[in-house]
Amino acid sequence: MKKRCIPVILAVILAITLGAFQTNSVKADSIDSLKEKINELENERQELENQRGNIDSNRNDTQGKIDENLSEQSDVEKEINEIDHDLQETAKDIEDKESEITETNNRLDELADRIEELADRIEELNHQITVLEERIEKRDKLLKDRLRSIQKSGGSMNYIEVIMGAQSFGDFISRAAAVNTIMDQDKSIMEAQARDKEELQASKAEVEASKEEVEASKAEVEERKLALEEQKDELVALVAQLDEQMDEKESLMAELQEEHEGLEEEMLTLEEEQELIAAQAAAVEKSKQLAESEKSKLEQKAKEEAERKAAEKRAQENSSSGGGSSPGNSGSGSDFIWPAEGRKSSEYGWRIHPIHNERRMHSGIDIANSSGTAIKASASGVVSFAGTMGGYGNTVMITHTINGKTFSTLYAHLSSISVSKGQSVSQGQRIGGMGTTGSSTGVHLHFEIHPGGYGNGTANPRNYLP
Repeated sequence: MKKRCIPVILAVILAITLGAFQTNSVKADSIDSLKEKINELENERQELENQRGNIDSNRNDTQGKIDENLSEQSDVEKEINEIDHDLQETAKDIEDKESEITETNNRLDELADRIEELADRIEELNHQITVLEERIEKRDKLLKDRLRSIQKSGGSMNYIEVIMGAQSFGDFISRAAAVNTIMDQDKSIMEAQARDKEELQASKAEVEASKEEVEASKAEVEERKLALEEQKDELVALVAQLDEQMDEKESLMAELQEEHEGLEEEMLTLEEEQELIAAQAAAVEKSKQLAESEKSKLEQKAKEEAERKAAEKRAQENSSSGGGSSPGNSGSGSDFIWPAEGRKSSEYGWRIHPIHNERRMHSGIDIANSSGTAIKASASGVVSFAGTMGGYGNTVMITHTINGKTFSTLYAHLSSISVSKGQSVSQGQRIGGMGTTGSSTGVHLHFEIHPGGYGNGTANPRNYLP
């Protein structure tokens, strides 16, 4: 049996034990008294039926709450799954962003390397430019010197005079070749000068273009990196928000599960209460049958007694001798007896609970002795419950009718049970052995007496024991 809350256990057990009924020493009651008891038992049976109907209604209400709770749990679980899906998607997005940022950083490293290469190239070109500038400067000087020579000779070189001044044909050939050489050199100098200047301008343009391109690429990549980092920060913030939502939903789910457990406990308690009320109703029905049987016996006995008296009267009329006395009803059974021998270890009333260490009502008397000590029925009656009951452990409950009043007795923490539900027992009959089952700190019997009807509470057993 699932563990119950102690107040609920007490409420259920009190209700069950108080509601039980049985007939004690019915043979000693008059026919009118038995009729009255039968009517009382019938009324009690009807009352139990009403109570069972109320429990059915409560069970339906509780089942409705359970269904509603399960529906809420289903909705919350769906929301949790959606949040978990969003978290997984966001985590993937963050991973993608981190990959893009890594790629961007690699691109920036490549551009940095490219810029460094360009710096080396610029340095190399600067060196080439310096060489070209020096070469151009020398050529400029050479050209200027030639121009000055030409100016000194009248403004132009008279190559014809040089050729015509030859002394011989061989000298003519030599002079002509020298003039061609000078002219070719002047032409080469001019062409080389033009090429160097053109190369100088091209090199400068190349360096500037490459530098601008790389710097533009670097700026673009850095801007993209900043955008990716901002997107990553937004995703990280979204993860934090989703984590918070997940915590809230998981807390709500925990509350709903705890509520569901409470409702399940309540349902089990109602089922248990219904079962015990059914057992109580069976005990009442059996008591009613016993009373009706005893009533029939008394009616038959009264009929036989009337016939006997009529016969005696006829005999007296037919003879001078007579007499005889009418037997009376046998005496009613005694009240309660102590259910076990032993030391009274705890009395009825408020006390500090030995297990829970808090002030609680002790609804019976504890009798301590060795394990297996005989537990006896305190009065004759019908067993309304025999089994395990939460903190009471192995428990027997017996219902009684004594002097027209109904009672129920409870015997808890038994090591063994010797009777079964619905069984009739006589006063002093063994119903089990003393033990320490359930919530118990040692071997003892916990004994309760419940006077009256259903839900009227317990009473101090000493008020009913000899």
